[in-house]
Order: sequence, then C-alpha cells, then structure tokens
Amino acid sequence: MHIIMIGTGYVGLVSGACFSKFGTNVVCVDKDITKIEALQNNRMPIYEPYLDDLVFDNIKEKRLFFTTDLKIAMKDADIVFIAVGTPNLHSENYADLNYVYDAAREIAQFLTTRYTIVAIKSTVPVGTSRKIKNIIREFRPDADFDVVSNPEFLREGSAINDFMHPDRIIIGVETDRSMEIMKRLYSVLYLIDTPIVFTSLETSELIKYATNTFLATKVTFINEIADLCEAVGADVHDVARGIGLDGRIGKKFLHPGPGYGGSCFPKDTLALVKIARDRGAPLRIIETVISINDERKQRMVNKIITACSGSVSGKTIAVLGLTFKPNTDDIRDSPSLEIVPALQKAGALIRVFDPKGMEKARHMFVDVTFCENVYKTLQSADAMVVLTEWDEFRALDFTLIKSLLKNPILVDLRNIYDPSNMVASGFHYTSIGRSSVQRNDVNQ
Repeated sequence: MHIIMIGTGYVGLVSGACFSKFGTNVVCVDKDITKIEALQNNRMPIYEPYLDDLVFDNIKEKRLFFTTDLKIAMKDADIVFIAVGTPNLHSENYADLNYVYDAAREIAQFLTTRYTIVAIKSTVPVGTSRKIKNIIREFRPDADFDVVSNPEFLREGSAINDFMHPDRIIIGVETDRSMEIMKRLYSVLYLIDTPIVFTSLETSELIKYATNTFLATKVTFINEIADLCEAVGADVHDVARGIGLDGRIGKKFLHPGPGYGGSCFPKDTLALVKIARDRGAPLRIIETVISINDERKQRMVNKIITACSGSVSGKTIAVLGLTFKPNTDDIRDSPSLEIVPALQKAGALIRVFDPKGMEKARHMFVDVTFCENVYKTLQSADAMVVLTEWDEFRALDFTLIKSLLKNPILVDLRNIYDPSNMVASGFHYTSIGRSSVQRNDVNQ
C-alpha cells in the first residue's frame, strides 16, 4: 500500500512514521522546503520521545520519504491523508480550515485515474469531510475517489505508543470499498484486537471533538475539587483515587494542576462550542469548562503571590517548566503563557528553565532570564515555582536548593513533591488541593 501524508507537523509526522513502521510506503509532503530538508537529514521539527529513531530507521529501510512535490508523490497513491493544522480563528473561536481546503484543491489537481481515498486526520468541524468531497468533485468530476474521516488521538509525549497501541480507531466512511481499504491499512492493529469503529463522516468528526472536550471537563472538574479540598481540609489525590477506581469514571485526567493547555484542548473546546451554538444546541457544560479554565491561571498567580507573603513586587521568581506538559517542546496555550506575564505585571522578576521548551519559549516570553539548568535558575531567587511536571524535577537536591534560594518558598502547581518531606526539609511548601499540610514559617 502507498500512502501520502500532507503536513509534517505533529500529527502528520508521527502518523506517517508509524504507518511506515507497519511496512507501508509513506511519503510525507510539506511546502516548507527547509523542514523537508531537515527531515531528510533526520532533524526533527518537534520534540517527541523516540521519534527521531523511528524516522531514521524507516528512511533507511526505504519505507518513509519526504518531499515538497505532491504531484509526483500522488502518482501511485492509494490513500492521501490531510494532516495540516486547523488553528482557531481567535476572533470567531472557530477552526481555520484554509489549510485543509487548500490541500483538498491540490489533491484534486493531481488525482489520477487510480481509485484513491482522501482521509482527513486534521481535527475539523462536523461537516468538513463532506465539504472536502464536494470541493474535489467540483474540480474533478471524473475522479474515482472516496473521502473518509480518520481522526487522531495522540497525546504529546507518548504519541508513538498511542499510535501503536491505541484504545480504538475511528473511521468515518460512506462506501464498502473505502471501508475495506482502511481495514487493510490498519490490519496490524486489527490483529492485536484493537477496536475499529466504522461510522458516518459526521459522527467520526464529532467523536474527536467530544473526546477532547470530555477530557478537558475531567481536568477542570478535578481542579475545582482540588479547590474544595483546600477549603475543607481534604486531600485531592485521595479523592481522585477514590473516584478513579470506579470503572464508570476511570483514573486518567484526574490530576490537579494550573489548567489544561496545549494544541488540542483549548482550540477544540472553543470550536465545539461554536459548532453547537451555530446549530442551536449550546453546550453549557463546555462553555463553563472554558470559563473556569481561563480563570484558573489567575487563581494560580494569586496562589504564588500569597505564598510570597502577599507580594512579588521586586522579587525574583524561579519558574521550572514552560511547556504545557512534560516530554514535549510544545508551549501552545500553556498555562505558563498567562502565569508568567501576570507575575511580571505584579512586579516579579522571572527566571525560567525548561528541559525541551527553551528554544520556542524565547519567541514567546519577554523580559525573562533564560537559564541553562535548574540550579542556576534557583540561584538567589525568592521563590521556586513548578509549572510543568518534568521527571528531572522530581529528584532534585533540596539541600542545595534551600541554600540557593533567598527564602525556602516552593510553590508546586503540579503536586510532584511529598508535602511532609518538603516541610521536613524546611520549605514553605504550597501545592494544590492539600491544604491540611502545615507549613514552616519563613522570614522575608
């Protein structure tokens, strides 16, 4: 089987590399010649664990190729995936489909007499796949093709494992012919009993949005429960474990923090709300989730300021972690993008370190000091704030940290440290949803 992946961003690159691992011939196409040349030389445009090895191995085995020439790539294509970005149009809170429609028009130009499936992996509003079908049909009424919807469910930081061992595969189809070819494409996963759900185009598109908005709701729910735990003296982790063991609820996405971020949840919740309003079926729960998550960043800023005796003016705050989650260099819609500027507005001087996000962060933050490691970030700082739960932050030398800080103030917005250990080590420790822990007094 010969497939094309249009777009070498996060979804397209990971999906293309993983399909090639299945033994499929894959050509990844992108208009950015600099990116294509980098990929041909095994330089990744994103950080994702093990992705560079996967790409290199499949290039070497001549199963994975990169090009800017869609016409040549499509010559023998069985399936052409559209995996381009669909960022929000911020003025309208709606997915920008220009890249998707442009890709559809280009595909239409280069379709041959060969039967071809056009598969949509980009996250798109309900009805988009059918519009793409109409666009292609308008350009090429003679073409023999079908459009399918095949959304991705990859988590940044564990995308390769998610692709190789998915909970399920969702495929929206209109014909038996396209269904059988998509079954062949995913035959490796079918053999390990991966559930493959075939449904309509519109249902497949909605499943993607419904999944992400439900997960965003779980994150927001446990964050509000964490606030209640602080008010009543309960422990949010025990609450999360207690409810997560219920099979109807599940334990995933029940870890409190400064709010959801990244490339998916913020834009997908906004887009689904827009879709629902336009159809006259408003989603009030999701509207509330968005509002609560927006407000949470300021709540975290207030928590930091409170830990610093009510003011950060003129104080140096050492921030560890800028990406929205660990094991990625993605800073899109990360809580840090709002928390850091808000602390600066309150008069704080900011020093930062992130294991993988520094290069992208330099283009997104102003008037901050970028440091080369954790300990240099903490040198003479008035407080330490953890914004991302990178593994390398979990086993630091806290005796050294205490000697580096002006005051032993530690604000842990990811709850990666044990409160009793932090207090025993002499820190004024603040976390989320664990208000019963006594804190040491500090002189400031």
